[in-house]
Amino acid sequence: KMAKFAFVFPGQGSQALKMMDGLLEYTTVQNVFNEAKDILGLDFLVMLQEESPESINQTINTQPLLLAASYATYLAWLESSDGKQPDFVA
Repeated sequence: KMAKFAFVFPGQGSQALKMMDGLLEYTTVQNVFNEAKDILGLDFLVMLQEESPESINQTINTQPLLLAASYATYLAWLESSDGKQPDFVA
């Protein structure tokens, strides 16, 4: 019997400076953040490198940042796992 696998996305309050640093090697991650920048005019990757978390802690930035980070992380997972899909997503 195979174990089930879930991909659970975090909510507001889980954001942290440099939180995407370990995934920036993936072109798909960079592409998601570039698309968010094109659409929203916000450079989340720059915000994540700031000295203070003030920008990323503002709800107007936090919500789209976490959406972009979650989607980018999911795409990186798919790329690194040869497309293995989770059984559940929350």
